[in-house]
Amino acid sequence: MAKIAVEESLSAVRAALEERGYDVVTLRSEKDAEGCLGCVVTGQDVNVLGVQDAVIAGPVIDARGLSADDVVRELEERIKH
Repeated sequence: MAKIAVEESLSAVRAALEERGYDVVTLRSEKDAEGCLGCVVTGQDVNVLGVQDAVIAGPVIDARGLSADDVVRELEERIKH
């Protein structure tokens, strides 16, 4: 299934994505986002890595204030469009 990069502190999001069959990698640097369909960040450093425009064409989801299920829904919705 699709590869998604998730910041290390978002363990509940990682688990929710893995339950859905996604290949989840830990997002520590811009290089980790290469080849990913999307990224999930904490919102503290939404574009510090430059992933919004430099590395991936897919969505960068700001998980701030969202449950893990909300993040998965948002990601899947944005991937479809």
